Amino acid sequence: MLAIAGVLILLAVVQLLLAARHDRAVTAAGPIEELAIYERRLEEKQRLVDELENELEKRRQAMAVVADLQAEVDGLRRQKEELLAEWESLRERRDEVAAVRQETEAAVIERQQLESEIAPLRAEYLAIKERLEKAEELLGRTEALKREYEEISEQVNELRERKRELEEAKERISGLESRAQELETTISRLEGRMASEESELANLQTRVASEREALAHAQTEHGRLGADLAAQGQEVRRITGEIETLEGTRSTLDARLAYLKGEIARSEGRSVDGETGDADPLRELKETPPVVVAMRTWDPAPRENEADAIMRVERRLRAKGLDYPARTLRAFHTAMKVNETTQMAVLAGISGTGKSQLPRQYAAGMGIGFLQVPVQPRWDSPQDLMGFYNYIEGKFRPTDMARALWAVDELHNDQADRDRMMMILLDEMNLARVEYYFSDFLSRLESRPRPSDVGDANERKDAEIELEIPNMQMPPRIFPGYNLLFAGTMNEDESTQSLSDKVVDRANILRFAAPKKIKEGHAEGDVEPTKALSRETWTRWGHSSAHVDGDARVTARVEQMVDLMREFQRPFGHRLGRAIMAYAANYPEVEGGRGVDDALADQVEMRLLPKLRGVEVDMAAPQFSNLMTFVDRDLGDAPLAEAIDESVRLSEATGQFVWRGVSR
Repeated sequence: MLAIAGVLILLAVVQLLLAARHDRAVTAAGPIEELAIYERRLEEKQRLVDELENELEKRRQAMAVVADLQAEVDGLRRQKEELLAEWESLRERRDEVAAVRQETEAAVIERQQLESEIAPLRAEYLAIKERLEKAEELLGRTEALKREYEEISEQVNELRERKRELEEAKERISGLESRAQELETTISRLEGRMASEESELANLQTRVASEREALAHAQTEHGRLGADLAAQGQEVRRITGEIETLEGTRSTLDARLAYLKGEIARSEGRSVDGETGDADPLRELKETPPVVVAMRTWDPAPRENEADAIMRVERRLRAKGLDYPARTLRAFHTAMKVNETTQMAVLAGISGTGKSQLPRQYAAGMGIGFLQVPVQPRWDSPQDLMGFYNYIEGKFRPTDMARALWAVDELHNDQADRDRMMMILLDEMNLARVEYYFSDFLSRLESRPRPSDVGDANERKDAEIELEIPNMQMPPRIFPGYNLLFAGTMNEDESTQSLSDKVVDRANILRFAAPKKIKEGHAEGDVEPTKALSRETWTRWGHSSAHVDGDARVTARVEQMVDLMREFQRPFGHRLGRAIMAYAANYPEVEGGRGVDDALADQVEMRLLPKLRGVEVDMAAPQFSNLMTFVDRDLGDAPLAEAIDESVRLSEATGQFVWRGVSR
């Protein structure tokens, strides 16, 4: 197109030059015509002069005899002189006409040269124009061929599926034929034995009837004993729980009583037994926890891009003999990055699938401090998570988690580590009711202002955790900032509790499926030393959901998710929609990944499928079919679609859908 444009510009310039030449030629046409008239007149005058000279010569010859002709000769001479004077006066006009004639000839020659130069360009222009017309025709044919190719591809896929079914049927037929031959041989062999065993069968039938009666009686007795045992076990668990509750209440009342006695003694001016003289109730809270002490010994990590950091984590996992799919590692990494819109990541599955090791080794590979908090079955309040005030000692008894939060809280602790990241893992978080001990803390995380508004005390007041310490005018507060990452693990067995809807709506739930094959887990390479990841580098890797607002593919896929969940009668709101888009915006660009398609498929797995727990599979069969089609065809994640189909089939026994995870 640039070449065509250049040719068109050159043609325009040539046309302008030719037009200018033509105008000059038209302008010169008048003087040239006038010059021709003067030349004809001059030729006539010249002939007249010649005739006069001839006549003069004759008269000269006749002067001798004709004296009166002298006067006529003089007149003719004067007339000649006038004609010569007139000829001289026309010299400049003749020179001008000659110059115009030369200029016209030069213009004609230049025009001929330009026409000779334009001729190949005009031919090239016509050839290019013809090629463009052919290209447009080919483009139209290409679009038609693309559509035809897509139709043929769909037909090929259908034929491949049909071929696979036929091959499977053929294999089954071959197996059945071989089995039929074996059965024929067996039948011929058994027919011989049947005759001899018929008499014995009659005797056995009599014995079986008597044994069945005895078995029925034993089963009835076993069922009664089992019911009694279950009732007794339930009663034991209830009594044990009541005892633990009463013991906790007694300890609290004893501590309160001791505190009141101490207050009475102090008010009466008496000394209190057991006082140590330590007036700081927050001394233990301010003690540096071991995880922070270890973080301070790490060398700073070099400035690097996100993909290199993920590769370093992969090398560490291999060196530890751990094998996680690259897709799983990228999903967990992205779930940690979106802690502004999604407060935590939950790793669920059966015991022994590596749920606790992934966050631990990820944190060590990234250079993030790691604190594991084992959840106890008796936890029933936020005090179990953060600590409590001991009335007997007059001190606040913090947990390791509370000390870690204080150590990295740069807003309230002047000695805080300002450029470090910390991950807190609630291990087996569903051993106790999550909404009892973690609901308030989760609300604090959700109430955090945007990172740019953290410095405003009024904006962050709802997110701060106020420690319950009596008799303090300004109880200490802790702000869980964005340098904190939260993860949790949950086992799925009879001893655990299910997650509440509040936690499901605010967490990315990554479910570890039962392995199809046990791997040996050989260590590969050496474990690299841990280097501290700076908060500035971590922040630089993150993006807001606005990063994909202009991506029509992402917005269209999210709208499809909204429609699918509405069909299941499990709709979700703006918060979850923005969280899904934030996940897509923060998904790392690494080799071997499919970008936003992988990200959106992950969100179907981690955000939508957990919300479908309990859906009646028989009533929602069309909806599950639409979901599998969306995952397979639109997002291109065939393993996830197959895992959904398998979970639906396995859920038919109970009638209610249970997501069992995907193996990659």
